[in-house]
Amino acid sequence: MAKTSSIEKNERRRRMSVQFAAKRAKLKATIKNKTITPEERFEAALKLAELPRNSAKIRVRNRCELTGRPRAVYRKLKLSRNMLRELASSGQIPGMTKSSW
Repeated sequence: MAKTSSIEKNERRRRMSVQFAAKRAKLKATIKNKTITPEERFEAALKLAELPRNSAKIRVRNRCELTGRPRAVYRKLKLSRNMLRELASSGQIPGMTKSSW
């Protein structure tokens, strides 16, 4: 089980990224637009830099929903490999069985 503080910090980052997503997208579009004057683009870059770092989507870490483990997490199921194996072995994931040969 991961530290509760790490899990909470990641949740704060997730909420901030959703909150600032529209504002960041608008500023990034302004920066990439070549028809706007360089001064306006530079202003937009400064405004983007003023936003909180944790509002960037890239700072959100994929974690297991059950344990909070940060590594070896399957995106589709949002579970770590350990929990995936346990749940599959106990038959709690429909259609998934442990392979044997």
